[in-house]
Amino acid sequence: MKIFFLILLILLVAVTVALWFWRQADDTADRAAMAKLAALQPASPQRFDLSLLDGLPEPAQRYFRYTIQPGTPLYTVARISMNGKFAMGNRESPDYMAMQATQMLAMPEGFIWKMSANRGLLRISGSDTEQWTRFWLMGLLPVARMGGDPDHTRSAFGRYVAEAVFWSPAALLPGPGVAWRLVDVNTARVIVRHEGMEQAVDVVVAEDGRPLQVSFDRWSNANPEKVHRLQPFGGFLSEFREFQGFLLPTRVEAGNFFATDDYFPFFIAQVTGVEFPGPDTAKHPE
Repeated sequence: MKIFFLILLILLVAVTVALWFWRQADDTADRAAMAKLAALQPASPQRFDLSLLDGLPEPAQRYFRYTIQPGTPLYTVARISMNGKFAMGNRESPDYMAMQATQMLAMPEGFIWKMSANRGLLRISGSDTEQWTRFWLMGLLPVARMGGDPDHTRSAFGRYVAEAVFWSPAALLPGPGVAWRLVDVNTARVIVRHEGMEQAVDVVVAEDGRPLQVSFDRWSNANPEKVHRLQPFGGFLSEFREFQGFLLPTRVEAGNFFATDDYFPFFIAQVTGVEFPGPDTAKHPE
């Protein structure tokens, strides 16, 4: 019996050590992803000038006039710090958890959202990128390992194109792969094409150009059938602050089935900081 318990103890230690090294490998991959994205920041970006808006639909011009001050260096890579609530459940039972996260956003190349969330003693942490979704329970037990397939990549693309609307507007100025269309007097649609993918996002702006909400059809399996398909996604923006010449929302509420009776805001974030790190940040991304 003593030998049995000794063997069991050795196995438990071995499994724990293996899981610990697995988690460290994830953390290393997270740091590498952040460094890779930070390195995409232009070292000497063009400065914002109203002439860059020539030919854009009027609501889009309003949007850029509000979000970017004249003379601002057009940094396209943003690092966002946030806290708030993240739901692990559904509309009927949200199961919100307190959330803290850091995100590196480099549209159109990719993003990484590194988060931790807790409710009482329960703790979940991990990261989400265009390549993977990886979450851990209590820092040691893997509870979600997804990604590496076209469905995941397409869904993530929709997410970070939309997030660029409110956190890195310089990345959406007209140019190769980025075009704007008029929807109505207060709505413009940005269309982004990258590596065979295309995503359209509608932006509703106030009279002063402040973006009030974003919405788009997202490729997602967040539905009762768990089948990937296009379905409404979107959210509301508020509480704007200036960050290095950009006027950006610090409160974001977003979720599935936006503008329908089934809308569920599973993501409610309060931004605590936005930075536009230089490419040398790649050496020290966190």
